[in-house]
Amino acid sequence: MIKNITEKIVYVGVDDTDIDLFESQYLVPNGVSYNSYVILDEKVAIMDTVDRRKSDEWMQNLEAVLTDRKPDYLVVQHLEPDHAGTIAKVMERYPEMQVVASDKAVKMMPQFFFETTFEGRTIGVKEGDTLDLGGRKLHFAMAPMVHWPEVMVSYDSTDKVLFSADGFGKFGALSADEPWADEARRYYINICGKYGAPVQALLKKAAGLDIAIICPLHGPVLTENLGYYIGLYDTWSKYEPEEDGTLVAYASIHGNTAEVAHKFADILRAKGAKNVVVRDLSRTDVAKAVEDAYRYSRLVVAAASYDADVFPPMHDFLHHLAIKNFSKRRIGIIENGSWAPTAGRAMRAIIDGFKGVEVAEKMVTIMSRMKPEDVPALETLADQMLA
Repeated sequence: MIKNITEKIVYVGVDDTDIDLFESQYLVPNGVSYNSYVILDEKVAIMDTVDRRKSDEWMQNLEAVLTDRKPDYLVVQHLEPDHAGTIAKVMERYPEMQVVASDKAVKMMPQFFFETTFEGRTIGVKEGDTLDLGGRKLHFAMAPMVHWPEVMVSYDSTDKVLFSADGFGKFGALSADEPWADEARRYYINICGKYGAPVQALLKKAAGLDIAIICPLHGPVLTENLGYYIGLYDTWSKYEPEEDGTLVAYASIHGNTAEVAHKFADILRAKGAKNVVVRDLSRTDVAKAVEDAYRYSRLVVAAASYDADVFPPMHDFLHHLAIKNFSKRRIGIIENGSWAPTAGRAMRAIIDGFKGVEVAEKMVTIMSRMKPEDVPALETLADQMLA
């Protein structure tokens, strides 16, 4: 796709609607975009490349925009292969072009492209450095661990454009007609969620810039209501709930724990709770369940005991929350077992590693199947969750 962003900045990225799993783990039913831009000033700068899956299509877009011009610079903001996969190919095509990247990225490049000679062809930059393109300057800000250590972002002070690397990106090809927030939330939390503090540091740097346009490496270019997008990133990176609500996440072997989870959700709704979402962890994409846990202020986990531990789909879910620094929520626990319930103890062991969480005092234990006499305990847990 070729599209003018401003008079001098052109989008040359590509959609990938053939991919089924992003990073070999995240379902992308609507594909993903690999974004790249060209700045056509007195000097020409390419802003990042694309995944090698789409290198031929990207090269065609690039050459169509360049016409008879040759690029002076390739600016590499992030070395992950979905953005840097075509570096070697474009360097071979344009041998006089210089590669501009953070000092750490320059050192890392030979790890990915050991067949390519970088000596004499790279310009390492650091915080506050600029690149003069003639009519405008690019200003560089380092963004380590958003979400790799070599990441930087670039700001064009003439057109007031922030090239934000993975920041403000989303799953979904540009051809997909879908709301921004849902797939941007799932993308951020699962890709960058662990690194809230570095994202906060980058947001503080961005607050000092006059930004009219945000050009991310995935998803649409953002041109309006930028405060909305920045506000969501601020909330997500502080690990604060986006909405008042409850996720009831369950892992059920034969359906008995599922029955309890749905009953508990009904009890919450009867008590006036809004935004009660129930997820079957055996069938729900774990990345979607993690997204929901971050979105809402309360989490209730219900699981069967298994091999003197907890049913693996629940363990996997809680492990994902742990590695993404899940925090600042109220959590309730429901366990099920037929002779020696162990799920509650196993879940609590993981949950105790979360920071800033409040665990409801009442843990509900179900023996095999929910019975009428179990309902008062569920009512008590619901009261504690909503208190």
